[in-house]
Amino acid sequence: MSFDLQLDGLRAVVTGGTQGLGAAVVQTLVDAGARVATSARDVSAPQVDGVTYIGADLTTAQGVARLARAVLDSWGGVDIVINVLGGSSTPGGGFAAISDEQWLAELNVNLMPAVRLDRALLPAMLAQGAGVIIHVSSIQRMLPLPESTTAYAAAKAALTTYSKALAREVTPKGVRVLSVAPGWIETEASVRLAERLAEQAGTDYEGGKRIVMESIGGIPLGRPAKPQEVADLIAFLASPRAASITGSEHRIDGGTIATL
Repeated sequence: MSFDLQLDGLRAVVTGGTQGLGAAVVQTLVDAGARVATSARDVSAPQVDGVTYIGADLTTAQGVARLARAVLDSWGGVDIVINVLGGSSTPGGGFAAISDEQWLAELNVNLMPAVRLDRALLPAMLAQGAGVIIHVSSIQRMLPLPESTTAYAAAKAALTTYSKALAREVTPKGVRVLSVAPGWIETEASVRLAERLAEQAGTDYEGGKRIVMESIGGIPLGRPAKPQEVADLIAFLASPRAASITGSEHRIDGGTIATL
């Protein structure tokens, strides 16, 4: 049985769309017939046919403005905005090791690109009375690792709270806002991490994965999520098939955070 997501011809902007989860989201939307634009600091990597690539550093206000201007000039508006951009670069060492600069860097990767891009593109959505915004948060907002992800987790918590507030404001005007909170995803970067840990521990890749899973409290499913699995959830939530879903956060973590 085919399941048409009804995305054909819709205009979608995806941040962080050249690798990992972002690349999977871009490909999934293209396969479903959407018109897709994405951005990255470096857009020289192999590209997906039919996708508009815009070089921009979204950790800056100027970079976000460049992306928004290019999209609005080309399309005149947008139907879907998916903020996948995120990551953590703060070194380990707990709260005392995090400098002001590192706190601001985490916010400028994990919160402010979404805030700025929404502010730039949302008026066009409100004018047309329809649209969808999805922010990719993280289960780290509920399950931070104090040794290494305090600032990242706090920034993702802020992103989720911002999403809920924005949903309450704009859903009555026709724009849905949601967040997706993945657990560990087996992206290229995650594979490299597991391989590095495996080498340090004198084990194989599967052993490296077990080390990572144990560090986050375990994954009952027994494995990390695949990027495509998370991309499929995001594509569904962005589609008209999910027209009654808004203001909510959707976890996809293999059971890491237990539900009541």
